[in-house]
Amino acid sequence: MSRSRLRLALAGAVLAIVTVLLPDSAEAQFGLRGGPLGIARFAVGHVIGLSRLRHARMAARGSRYRSAAMSPQNPNGAERGQPTNPYVLRAALTAQAALSGWHGGRRPQGWWRHPDGSYGWIGPVFWPFAHDDLTTAIIFGDTTSLSLYGYGDIYAAIFAPYAAPELAAYTASQGRRGRRVPSAEMVCDSSDTGGLPVDRIAAVVQPNEMQRTALDELAAAWTAARDTIRAACPAQAPMTAAERLGVMQARLDAMIKATDALAAPLNKFVGLLDGGQKAKLESLANERRAALASAQHKDAQAAQAAQEAKACDPNYDPRYDVQAQRQYQQLVRQQWPASDMVSTLRLDDTGSARLDVLQDTTLRTMQTLSSCPMNAEATPQARLAAVKTRLQTMQQAVGGVTDALDDFEADLSDEQKAAFEAMGPKRAM
Repeated sequence: MSRSRLRLALAGAVLAIVTVLLPDSAEAQFGLRGGPLGIARFAVGHVIGLSRLRHARMAARGSRYRSAAMSPQNPNGAERGQPTNPYVLRAALTAQAALSGWHGGRRPQGWWRHPDGSYGWIGPVFWPFAHDDLTTAIIFGDTTSLSLYGYGDIYAAIFAPYAAPELAAYTASQGRRGRRVPSAEMVCDSSDTGGLPVDRIAAVVQPNEMQRTALDELAAAWTAARDTIRAACPAQAPMTAAERLGVMQARLDAMIKATDALAAPLNKFVGLLDGGQKAKLESLANERRAALASAQHKDAQAAQAAQEAKACDPNYDPRYDVQAQRQYQQLVRQQWPASDMVSTLRLDDTGSARLDVLQDTTLRTMQTLSSCPMNAEATPQARLAAVKTRLQTMQQAVGGVTDALDDFEADLSDEQKAAFEAMGPKRAM
């Protein structure tokens, strides 16, 4: 085994141990009532796609991906040489766009990246592939990317990975040719890669005239949903934690509205199909799952399946590994330097208590936004409903963190608020 592969394997093993088990003391300290199962499920997301991540980094180093990242072209790119796994290209595209504005020193990747190598935050843009993720989840039954959004993205909203000048570069007026950092507008435009695959659906189900009309209506609704999500793209860089959480809320609101607008035309189209046509439509989801499975190395795929089955089992209790408990405590201390924040901000007892509530509320999102794969629903309508539920859960989680942050900052001076905001870009995790 090469040295790089050995390091990756060891890192994956440590990460699995560190993030899976919740120590009793941390549970008591942070009030994570309801047990550690949510933390275990959250950890699965860090293990999923380790093999993909290695390939994604290799792809990101390729010049053709560097030059194509978040360009006005379709991110699907040229047919020749394109990876068969769609997440490899996404990771390469979002990594290039997210890191081009980040001065992270010698680190080859940002700490806020998703487990598959992609990024949920690109400068001021949250959930860059939002519309595509809806299409992929509802039509193709693939919720891989959707399930990875959660605690890490909320944490990145509180402790921004970008300094103010870096973040502003994404919304600054520059000539397209001379841009090193893609504009937020460019990110939002380029991350929509086609919408509803009308031609593919038509080729599979062979619709009659009435069904084709309903399919066209569904396609129009899908386009309108894209425009709704696109309208939530930020025109200005959010410079505070509260503003960044507001960007998350706006994006999630737009995605939920999009699912509402899709429900009726989707139900109408699928309702007009006979049993054989519905089975053919569902074959698109089956093909997607088979393609993703074949794109993974068999050993990595087996290890991933075993980890998912263990950590996502509702009867699994991961609290009884003392070494992993200590490692988890260390991880929490690293991510939430509460003592440093108290001393730096010169918090009184009330401020310290409110900081504890903010920390507790944010950590709870590990449970409510588990990264375990969503259930594979049997119909597009059921998948749409499941996607909406997931988005609403995340919206509620972000809302709870926003309220806790408002309470925490209520009595802070401008100097204290500025010191709090400055903690984000200096974090090196």
